[in-house]
Amino acid sequence: GQPDTTCHAFVGETVVLPCTTTTSPGELILSNSMLYWQIDSVLVHFFHNGQDSLTFQDKHYHGRTSLFLDQMKHGNFSLKLSNVQLLDTAVYTCIYKQTGDQPNETQKSKIKLIVSGKIFFYHQLHADFLFNFSGHSQISSRSPADAPCLATLPLSLHLLVTLGVWHL
Repeated sequence: GQPDTTCHAFVGETVVLPCTTTTSPGELILSNSMLYWQIDSVLVHFFHNGQDSLTFQDKHYHGRTSLFLDQMKHGNFSLKLSNVQLLDTAVYTCIYKQTGDQPNETQKSKIKLIVSGKIFFYHQLHADFLFNFSGHSQISSRSPADAPCLATLPLSLHLLVTLGVWHL
């Protein structure tokens, strides 16, 4: 079916994919719990018998996932995914099941993650700043306000100023 939630992140950021249980917190026994985070058959994170069990975790996610262990007993099964990559765009399924003497029904939620890239507009910068052989630049007829990509590139703008390429 449709995802319960959609999250957005940029490449390199850390994102939290939300997942909470409908089981009353007093009934949560982490030592009798299984929590899967997966994409189809790909294992993103697995928690079992009170601890992470990452032996079969997909290598793409190695070292980038964690749970909020101190909040799990209160029903927070959210997944923190760091250094987000474009390939992380997917529908993630959070599956919680209590095991032991009184197993309850399996609870599932689906979270869609959309990852956007931070695109470096090299060609646009190249068109806006025409370099001549003396190392000076000429600004084309376009104004910097017409190039919104510059607002998203503070490091590159700083580099241009530092190198003396940007003359106002």
